[in-house]
Amino acid sequence: MGRPTLSDIIGPEYTKLGFFREVQDKMAELRTYTQELEDKKQEIQDILNGIMDLLAVISADHRIVYVNKVFHDYFNIDSPQGRLCYEVFRNRTEPCQECPLATAFQTGQPARTFYVDPRQDIRVHFEMAASPMFDEKGQVRTVLVSKRDVTLEKEYQAKYYQAEKMATIGLLAAGVAHEINNPLAAISGFSEALKRRLPHLATMLHKEEDRELLEDFTDYTSIILEECNRCRDIVGNLLSFSRQKVCKLSEINLNSLVSDTLKILQHQMKLHPGISLVQDLHPAPVTVHGAHGELKQVLLNLVINALDAVKTKGTITIKTLLHDDHASLIVEDTGHGIDPEILSKLFIPFFTTKTHGHSIGIGLSTCYNIIQHHGGEILVCSEPGNGAIFRVKLPIEVPATIRTDVHGNL
Repeated sequence: MGRPTLSDIIGPEYTKLGFFREVQDKMAELRTYTQELEDKKQEIQDILNGIMDLLAVISADHRIVYVNKVFHDYFNIDSPQGRLCYEVFRNRTEPCQECPLATAFQTGQPARTFYVDPRQDIRVHFEMAASPMFDEKGQVRTVLVSKRDVTLEKEYQAKYYQAEKMATIGLLAAGVAHEINNPLAAISGFSEALKRRLPHLATMLHKEEDRELLEDFTDYTSIILEECNRCRDIVGNLLSFSRQKVCKLSEINLNSLVSDTLKILQHQMKLHPGISLVQDLHPAPVTVHGAHGELKQVLLNLVINALDAVKTKGTITIKTLLHDDHASLIVEDTGHGIDPEILSKLFIPFFTTKTHGHSIGIGLSTCYNIIQHHGGEILVCSEPGNGAIFRVKLPIEVPATIRTDVHGNL
């Protein structure tokens, strides 16, 4: 006979009962383990959804396996899983030529790139990283793609470059202005001396042709002096653009500022009878803290530019608005508009679209500096043929003084 089994000793019924108890214990362990897995899965899902970057897991055939919650902030697609990544992200019918996803699959190394989403109403700049995810054999199974919205960083970067450019040009302008001042003073001084001697010279001339020569000399000296004065004004503007100065701030009602500025422009408006000037002012006082003369200079520049844009017939509208944290001063015209390629150059010093001799191109750049040092910003919106809108945004509260210098610092 063989050795007795457990069933022979305690009977088959007790053996079955113990088996079922063991199964029940195992099932309880499995349920606990499954719940722990679900909790971990939900925790990982919450972490991925909490990341502010757009995350997507992509398979080797460019199919989307998973996206986090941020995806839906940028793309109006309910279920992107299973769709092609280049179709969803780039609106293309074939894979991208320089695809970081393909690079990550081929090399097993992370790949990075930048691109601009052209489908958005506002162009969104993305920094994209593709990180390979490996299986147990060390082969790339899928790729984790993270897309970070760097639009705001790009805007700040552009403003930084603009400030650096203006600071450099300000230094050059100051040096050039001082160098021009010396010979200009000599030309102006000798011209004044010649003009004072012309009456004495007239008593010494008797022939008619000599009289004609005297008239020519008189005209020439007058023109030289006029041009010297014009150059002196240009040099003064350059120095004003670049020199360091401290502006005392006071409480300013933008509605009153508009009224005071338009009084100065009364003569200019008489020269343009076909242009209507409309005031759309906020019913309540729009109070900011700023330098009265500086802000008046900004408004004058914007209205004069609008007059040039409208030319002979149209409307210029000046608005003031009050918001929770800032005030707006808006100059809107119905002129010829601004070409898109020019918009980015408007606030660059010495850039101008006016004819030679009418402007040296520091009006808008000066406005840019003034508003920037008030802690505000100046924005422009325009399309060719549809006029232009210049919006000046000023904080309601700013520091007690503003210090501006050629480096663009406060």
